[in-house]
Amino acid sequence: MRLTDFTDYAFRVILYLSVHDDGLSTIQQISDAYQVSKNHLMKVVQLLGERGWFDMVRGRNGGLRLAPHARTLTVGTDCARHRERFCAGCLLGADVRHACAIEPHCQPKVVMVAALQAFLAELGKHTEAELSQPSAPLAHALGLITLTPGA
Repeated sequence: MRLTDFTDYAFRVILYLSVHDDGLSTIQQISDAYQVSKNHLMKVVQLLGERGWFDMVRGRNGGLRLAPHARTLTVGTDCARHRERFCAGCLLGADVRHACAIEPHCQPKVVMVAALQAFLAELGKHTEAELSQPSAPLAHALGLITLTPGA
């Protein structure tokens, strides 16, 4: 199973905002920290902002921060499930151009649905807050803080 770039970037933005909770962050700062496309991150931030994951402040000194309730959202059911297209369109009832001839008797679909449910169930066990701990090593890896040796 491979996550889409969108979901991967969503996880990255959420982790960044989790460990940088002392103010607003810009998309440019997040892009620089991960060395990923600012344009891709803008799409992620827009959608998750619409879903209420972020508080967004517009303007010259604007930016975004994780919404207080977002720390309790699960990464599986609240994030990945909304964006992933798992294996085949028929798994989640997605529109497909042509009906599948074996649909009524498709054993691979039965197995894939079970695998998808297990995958999402595991992601659903973990909240954003849990995945951002311990925060100091993550903040250091993202260039947000400097760790002192022996501290």
